[in-house]
Order: sequence, then C-alpha cells, then structure tokens
Amino acid sequence: MHLRPRRPAFSLFQLLVLLAILLVLLGLLLPAVQKVREAAARMQSSNNMKQICLAMHNYHDTNGKLPPGVDDNNFSASAHLLPFIEQDNVFRMIDFKKSIDDKANEGMRAVRIKIFMSPLDEVPQVKAEYGPTNYLYNHLVYYHNSAARIPATFTDGTSNTIVLGETLKGDNSPKAVTVVRQHVLLGKDALKGLADDAGVKPFKDNKNIAADRASSWMDGRFLQGTFNGRLTINDERPDVSCAGEGGVSALRSHLPMALVGMADGSVRTVSASISHKTWMAAMTPNGGEVLGPDW
Repeated sequence: MHLRPRRPAFSLFQLLVLLAILLVLLGLLLPAVQKVREAAARMQSSNNMKQICLAMHNYHDTNGKLPPGVDDNNFSASAHLLPFIEQDNVFRMIDFKKSIDDKANEGMRAVRIKIFMSPLDEVPQVKAEYGPTNYLYNHLVYYHNSAARIPATFTDGTSNTIVLGETLKGDNSPKAVTVVRQHVLLGKDALKGLADDAGVKPFKDNKNIAADRASSWMDGRFLQGTFNGRLTINDERPDVSCAGEGGVSALRSHLPMALVGMADGSVRTVSASISHKTWMAAMTPNGGEVLGPDW
C-alpha cells in the first residue's frame, strides 16, 4: 500500500502573515487608484468645459455675440448653446417664449445632459424634476440680456478672462451643514450694499438656508446658471443668492483647486490659494487689471 505524499500547506501563522502583507499592499494601492480616478474625472470635466467654450465661440460666430447669461424668461446661456453641443433636438422642444417654469417646458427641464455634469461631483442630481449642471457662467460677462462680443468686451484679453467655472451642486438639504453644498437665500432687496460676509450669521443660525445650487442647466438665475466669484475658490463664507438676481459666490470643490474656462476657449486649473486680487482681475473682462504672479 502506497501512502500519498502530503501536499505542502500554509500554516495558520503563514496565512496571517500573507493576509497582513496583502492588506498593506492594498492600503498602498488604494490611494494610487483614487488618484488615477480623480485625474480621469478632472480630464473628463475639462473636456466638458472645452466643448462648452467651443460652443460659445460657435454661437458667437453665428450670432455676432455670446448668449445672454439669463434672458427675460430666465433661460440660461447653456439653454441657448444647446444646438452647438449636439443637443438641437432638446433645443427645438423648448418654448423660449414661455418661462422656464411653464408647464410647456416641464419635460425638457428634466433632461439630463452629460456635458453639463462633472464626474468630480458625487451628487448626481439636486431635484428629480431638473436636469442639473456643474458649470456656471461668469456673471460679470453673462448677466440679464447680456450680449458680450469678442474681442470688444474683453479688453483685458480673452486669455485673461474667466467665462465659466466648475462647482459642486447643492444637495437639497434644508439644514446648514457645509458651505460646499448649502447657501443662504435672501430677498431681492438685500442685494443693495450686500457684503461678502452677508451669509455668515444666517448660515450659523441655520436660517434662510437653500441647497439647490446648480440644480438646473436650463435656469440662468444666480447660483443656477451664473456665479460672480466675489469669494475665491472654497471660501469658508457661504454663498448668498438674493432671489436669483445676484449675490455673493465662490466656486466649490472637494479639491484645493477648481477648473475654469477662459474666453479664448482654453480650460485651466486654478489653485484655491489664489489671491482675491488676482482672482477678481481674472473675473473682470475689462477692468484693466494685470493678473498677479499667482495666476
């Protein structure tokens, strides 16, 4: 009778050692994987913004001016750009002669358009009845019935002027948890003499809280379609909207940086450590400022 040879096997101690090694390797690998995913998401978002900026220029070539930031029926620049981002079918089904809030536009309000959504934002949608966006237009260029022209409007230079910024959407929470997602909503009358820190106390007191930033690509009102960058990227003070007419805002990001689109069609990354002076110089199209060394 022949005995079968014993097959070598791991002892319990060896298995524990192997498991520990695998856990260490996994711990080292996960940050690298996260960085790769983050880089890919930034690239995709940058490509989205480049397409939007290209659409702006194509719109300008066709109409002799850039689209309005918000028109009389509260439609956004994004809504007017639809035919130039291969969304002509959506554009044709919108009734621009009626308000964005009209029932006639109910179906199109809910359409989600991939180019308007950043993969860097884990909140997919603010409200089910609205297709969201992560890209807001510079309110100093895109405002009510604006008609900016290239190069006439941009005397500071198209390569020196921000026209588009990436931001995180609101999360539709009724409570003040983080300025990244929630902001302060005041009446239109508060706009006159509004200070940059106007939202600090209401936010601390959990009053007048809104969390619908960038909830609708169709809506051109302040913090829906536009931002003014009075606060630099990731400022600790909350954004403030005065009934959608204007207010105080920053670009919000989980990263210490934000993507911006320039009037010349380029897209670049701006550090959150940028000085307020340089930031505002890049936001104004014709202020005569010189960008600082931190640009």
